[in-house]
Amino acid sequence: MTSSTSDPRDLRAQLETLTTEAFRPDLADIDRLPTVEVARLMNAEDTTVPAAVSRRLPEIAAAIDAVAARMARGGRLIYAGAGTAGRLGVLDASECPPTFNTYAGQVVGLIAGGPEAMVTSSEGAEDSRELATADLTALGLTPEDTVVGVSASGRTPYAVGAVEHARVRGALTVGLACNENSALAAAAHHGIEIVTGPELLTGSTRLKAGTAQKLVLNMISTITMIRLGKTYGNLMVDVRASNAKLRARSHRIVALATGADDAEIEAALTATDGETKNAILVVLAGVDGETAARLLTESGGHLRTALAAATGG
Repeated sequence: MTSSTSDPRDLRAQLETLTTEAFRPDLADIDRLPTVEVARLMNAEDTTVPAAVSRRLPEIAAAIDAVAARMARGGRLIYAGAGTAGRLGVLDASECPPTFNTYAGQVVGLIAGGPEAMVTSSEGAEDSRELATADLTALGLTPEDTVVGVSASGRTPYAVGAVEHARVRGALTVGLACNENSALAAAAHHGIEIVTGPELLTGSTRLKAGTAQKLVLNMISTITMIRLGKTYGNLMVDVRASNAKLRARSHRIVALATGADDAEIEAALTATDGETKNAILVVLAGVDGETAARLLTESGGHLRTALAAATGG
């Protein structure tokens, strides 16, 4: 594996230019403050993150629309990052199957160093563009896929390399960084730069920068799934009822969507093998489970479209 390291002096010079790495003299005595004061300072810093995200909503929305269009044609959503950024991508990807009933491999999180890097630091792996290429090649990347490179600095070789390789392969690319004029954003079709400023602890980008990345990844996956018909209004109608809590949630969602009583809801869930979206269609359209499944297939999984087809509405 080839590592894309550079002269340490060059790297130090690069870090000096990054807002996320800036030193704040006003916090130089933070270790002398009472705990409640440190907590107050940290909380105040965190409150600035949503405003930083809001300034980039047009760019975020444009990226989401492009992602949703690819996924509607069968493409995958792939996050690629190192360290905290990589872990956030893996976290977001891992939550999509139970929340939106995505199939295995539809949303993927790649972290430099592989699965072990989720729990054990593998910081050296972030310096390899070649590792990113190998990881994406192993997935069999296609032009219908989307690769979202995530890096607080916007210069992490693994994230930049992932986006560059994906773009050459014809995939859609998004670069999420927390510094302006980043190499990552420049390499991507859609650059999103959330400038959160210097951290409470100099260079600890798991703080404000990490929070910003989490918020944006939430938006990308959640709104994409809304566009794909994974919700009905603000109800998670594609929830996978894989445990007792989720089965109770599924029952409650059907109740909220239909106003039906418990007996009718249970009958509908039984007729549809526990599929929440299908059960709602059974209740609202008065169809059987097999018809509900067919209508949803024909509508591309969009419940409103299937309901209109069933009722003529």
